[in-house]
Amino acid sequence: MPNPHRGEIEACLDGKSFRLCLTLGSLAELEHTFGHDDMLSLAERFQSGRLSALDAQRLIGAGLRGAGHEILDEAVGRMQAEGGVAGFVDIVARLLGATFGGPAAIVSAAAVTALTQAASSAPAEGRASATPFLGPR
Repeated sequence: MPNPHRGEIEACLDGKSFRLCLTLGSLAELEHTFGHDDMLSLAERFQSGRLSALDAQRLIGAGLRGAGHEILDEAVGRMQAEGGVAGFVDIVARLLGATFGGPAAIVSAAAVTALTQAASSAPAEGRASATPFLGPR
């Protein structure tokens, strides 16, 4: 069972339950990866409501490593989440909310809704969608 007082969440990836936590070490890793000098600017990056697939992959990987799992970001990119892409966005929102102490709406609810709608109206397999991954228009 995750401890919310330590910023832990539980997530289902590839049909298995995983604990995720952004520790001080994993936050330092993300600062370096995203080119930020401090945690505040890192948090501000995600408050914008825009999230790339690579951002989600890196955040989930850092959260898994912070909780003690030895996994590379590339392996995270091959995982499946309940609810598809919207499931990954939910994991990221909950992880950021647990870490920074704010509501899970750091990745805005409107952005999650937009993503879910885009995913449900995605074109047939093999064709690209004109809808951007996430964010305000």
